[in-house]
Amino acid sequence: MENKSSTFSLGGNDTNPGDKPQGSKKVLDKLKIVFENEDYLVIEKSAGIIVNRSDTTSNEITLQDLVEKENKIDLPAGRQVKSDTDEDFRKRSGIVHRLDKETSGLLIIAKNAFAFSVLQAQFKERKVSKSYVALVHGEIKPRTGDINVPIGRLPWNRKRFGVLAGGREAVTSYEVIANIKYQKSNRGLSLVRLFPKTGRTHQIRVHLQYIGHPIFADPLYGGRKIAREDRKILPRVFLHAEKIKFLDPRSGKEVEYASNLPQDLEALLEKFELKKDN
Repeated sequence: MENKSSTFSLGGNDTNPGDKPQGSKKVLDKLKIVFENEDYLVIEKSAGIIVNRSDTTSNEITLQDLVEKENKIDLPAGRQVKSDTDEDFRKRSGIVHRLDKETSGLLIIAKNAFAFSVLQAQFKERKVSKSYVALVHGEIKPRTGDINVPIGRLPWNRKRFGVLAGGREAVTSYEVIANIKYQKSNRGLSLVRLFPKTGRTHQIRVHLQYIGHPIFADPLYGGRKIAREDRKILPRVFLHAEKIKFLDPRSGKEVEYASNLPQDLEALLEKFELKKDN
């Protein structure tokens, strides 16, 4: 069943005030269902929504909370958990992969343990193709290329990742879409499409910082002063998961889904002027 206009949301009069603190109304209003069948959902996550529950998210509603409340997936009860896959499916509420809190775009949610297992295997075997759109500082040259440097968690700052000799393999391909004039910087900006070949935490953000072109409004990797100025006009990272392609877990048929830039990112681009040499 394909559904390009459906939404599901937390909030309203049926929410139990004791379930979650009430300070998160603007964080999670609704999620758009791009596609749904018996095995999985493809959704568009808005910026500002945390995907997975953790010890540090007790005061915020997460995507996991939303999925469980809406009964979108067939979660096994404790006695029905028969394998590690069943247990992982239950713990993750069917969420196959993740996006950072401030990143918008496409996410896959498995509706049963079978689909969860098949889809996770595709990610591990690098059979899933994804593309993102980012706005970055400076003009990237050459206009196409690969960034292939290992990434690991920084020992001196556990909230951040960086390029480390002992890190895990990380590969990102890119292509410049357009160069943009920016009155606050003589370096200008680049609108770029990115194709991560691996799935390391903060991979795209770290790789772009490494080549000297941090993402617009990135508070972790953009530089404190630059990010502070950026966030005066865009209070989130300019990174959007625009396309995802994988094999349907039941039919084995290749499927692809796309998501347009959200309104806040489109509105920002409309303020800028393209360079004539694009």
